[in-house]
Amino acid sequence: MGKALFWLSIFIGGLVITRILARKAAQHASGVNFNSPNPGTNSLKTAEQMVRCEHCGLHLPRSEATLTENQVWCSQEHARLGAKQQQRV
Repeated sequence: MGKALFWLSIFIGGLVITRILARKAAQHASGVNFNSPNPGTNSLKTAEQMVRCEHCGLHLPRSEATLTENQVWCSQEHARLGAKQQQRV
């Protein structure tokens, strides 16, 4: 029984070491370091303000919106159509 536990622990230890080495190799190959103390080194985009179209209500990034006369539109067509009238029930 003691020999079986010994060999089982050796086998599991080998698997753990192999997994750690494979993960380090994959990180090195992709150029990403998840253990970096400075999170700014990763090439992630920063958050952008979201705005709402006055016509259809679609939310989109401010950089992709059409802005006219202090109103926000998702496209030139919706800017041409203007704000959608609320239907009263």
